[in-house]
Amino acid sequence: MDHFLYRDGTLYAEDVRISDIAAQVGTPFYCYSSATLTRHFRLFDEALDGTDHLVCYAMKANSNQAILRLLAEQGAGMDVVSGGEYARAKAAGVPGDRIVFSGVGKTADEMRMALEGGIRQFNVESEPEMVVLNEVALSLGVTAPITVRVNPDVDAKTHAKIATGKSENKFGIPISRAREVYAMAASLAGLDVVGIDVHIGSQLTDLEPYRMAYEKVAELTKTLREDGHNIRRLDLGGGLGIPYERSNEAPPLPIEYGQMVKETLGDLGCELEIEPGRLIAGNAGILVSKVIYVKEGEDRKFLIIDSAMNDLIRPAMYEAHHDIVPVTEDVPGEEGEKYDIVGPVCESGDTFAKGRTLKSLAPDDLVAFRSAGAYGAVMASEYNTRPMIPEVLVQGDQFAVIRQRPTYEEMIERDIIPAWL
Repeated sequence: MDHFLYRDGTLYAEDVRISDIAAQVGTPFYCYSSATLTRHFRLFDEALDGTDHLVCYAMKANSNQAILRLLAEQGAGMDVVSGGEYARAKAAGVPGDRIVFSGVGKTADEMRMALEGGIRQFNVESEPEMVVLNEVALSLGVTAPITVRVNPDVDAKTHAKIATGKSENKFGIPISRAREVYAMAASLAGLDVVGIDVHIGSQLTDLEPYRMAYEKVAELTKTLREDGHNIRRLDLGGGLGIPYERSNEAPPLPIEYGQMVKETLGDLGCELEIEPGRLIAGNAGILVSKVIYVKEGEDRKFLIIDSAMNDLIRPAMYEAHHDIVPVTEDVPGEEGEKYDIVGPVCESGDTFAKGRTLKSLAPDDLVAFRSAGAYGAVMASEYNTRPMIPEVLVQGDQFAVIRQRPTYEEMIERDIIPAWL
């Protein structure tokens, strides 16, 4: 469920007309619903009721400060994958003991930043990383809490570019080598082994891959405890999918996921961490764009809009589907038209959809891309010197711009011309 609904023939975000935001902010822009963000976080939190747990929002989905502050006020922890994300989490008021640091390429500087600023744990992904973290921790006179990310070699049956739990992927250490890697970790004085980490991919629409991975984690927990390790925390990653196409069968609900977690891991006495991102933010945001031209091609119509692949790269990168709807609702019985929906960037890949049926549209009409709250704004760029587009947060009948659109002058002034030119 989200809070982007039609009323009296026009699309609203909660109690604000999208057309009113467009008139004030200009297009294109991202729009997020506070009610949807908080509802989705609570669904995960409630799904693990009865367990010792922490829901750590995966910031890579959407890291705007306002969204982080909103979720932190609900009690969310944060899952970060860079020094920049760590700094963002701290700036949003998230305490270090609610921040988990993931990622395969943490640098010594990033480790130092987190150890000095406070960290719940590092999810370590390789022996070389373990060695460097140990050296940094010893140099600071502290102990770094770690889990080791194990790769369970489970096919998440998701897009190849967002699968992370197969043996061919770059993430984690093979679960078959876990005992020797944990023995190495235990021998390093600067590390405190607190648990196990696993994450098998993103946009999962079936619980069975999770169950297979978590059963392996349960078995590993018992083995490592027999080896003398105090395994007291299990980081289960995220990845639960959302329905990008409204006509498709809905993915599992958080409560169903939570029940499966309790069934597979609930008897181990471990604190549980989960790291949802897409399911919290995805359906909480839309991208709003304006029609520039309707162009007649030889065998098709092109709907040329003012957002482009630099604003929302998922269709170009992942062949991703987003439902695209008119901001003014279809009239019942009105025959629609088929369009190839494209942006202004000089790339053939700047295509959002082909042969998509919409009501007849004209220049200046508004359209909205649904399910654009995750991996939209955070993956945007200024390709073709197109400004990063504004982000807007709605709460009830209020809205605020939470990231401004830069001017051309501001963009250009970031460049530095050397003295010899």
